[in-house]
Amino acid sequence: MAGPTLRDVAKLANVSIRTVSNVVNGYAPVSDELRARVQAALDELGYRPNLIARNLKQGRTGMIALVVPELDAPYFAELAREVITAARARGYVVMIDQTDGDADRERELLGRDSRATLFDGLLLSPISITAEELRGRPNKVPIVLLGEHIFNGSLPHVAIDNVAAAREATAHLIDIGRRRIAAIGDQPYATGETAQLRTAGYRQALTRAGMEIDESLIISTPHFHRRLGAEAMERLLALPEPPDAVFCYNDLLALGAIRALTRAGRRVPDDVAVAGIDDIEEGQYSTPSLTTVAPDKAELARKAVDTLLDTITATDTTATPSEIVVPHRLIVRESTAGEQPA
Repeated sequence: MAGPTLRDVAKLANVSIRTVSNVVNGYAPVSDELRARVQAALDELGYRPNLIARNLKQGRTGMIALVVPELDAPYFAELAREVITAARARGYVVMIDQTDGDADRERELLGRDSRATLFDGLLLSPISITAEELRGRPNKVPIVLLGEHIFNGSLPHVAIDNVAAAREATAHLIDIGRRRIAAIGDQPYATGETAQLRTAGYRQALTRAGMEIDESLIISTPHFHRRLGAEAMERLLALPEPPDAVFCYNDLLALGAIRALTRAGRRVPDDVAVAGIDDIEEGQYSTPSLTTVAPDKAELARKAVDTLLDTITATDTTATPSEIVVPHRLIVRESTAGEQPA
């Protein structure tokens, strides 16, 4: 049995079919009174727009792609959930892929014959490719960048303020009385922009507190993985004067560091306080629970999806790409504050 049509809705609401279409598709301004009347009729009849037909009519697929480095990284899994929710609210389906941070795989996405051309747009969290490669890509599918800061004015980019986030996490460690604070996760090479921004924030916090920066306390890691956090912490513990606190550039590094401290018989936070970034769910249930900087993942996803869909539908292709900064907040838990009341 066929469902209700625009004509049925228009008849019930006592308006024209064009008015119903404008409300459903958002093509033109409609008064609040008319919009409410049409919406009531839509709800009463249970009308659902044929999104496939609409997208085909507009020359679109109704699908966007989310491409991240690692699907098994909790941060990206949690972000993907938020992106799917935000896209669904706009009538879009999300397909997900991963690059493993491989430069060739990332370049493949930008190629003229890439599968990315099957989608209306791409949300991309790149690791290895450069801004120049993005600008010169033969594939002109609309792209919004997430995370890694290779923006340089060429494409819309959505992220937290990494310098501020790192500065706040380090300042918290200073505020609880720690004076020998290490950093795990620096990446001093061309495509390690996010890590470099977090290093800058770490340095700013120490400088503002009048504390000396000890370069031996800044440990580089090629990736933000648990194992590398543990190995970096072992290196720090082997120093003649180990740290009494450590700021890790993501929660996985921090969890690895806590594991190494536990194996070494060091108490967290009594002997060494630990803080991370990302607020992954795992950190809430670790022992001790993890102090972290929490990006607003839901807002990040909404801004990214809205920006991408606005780019897809834009008629002015000369608009300046946007740099969108989403909020973050420091969440203090047991790894810096000790045991908390239940």
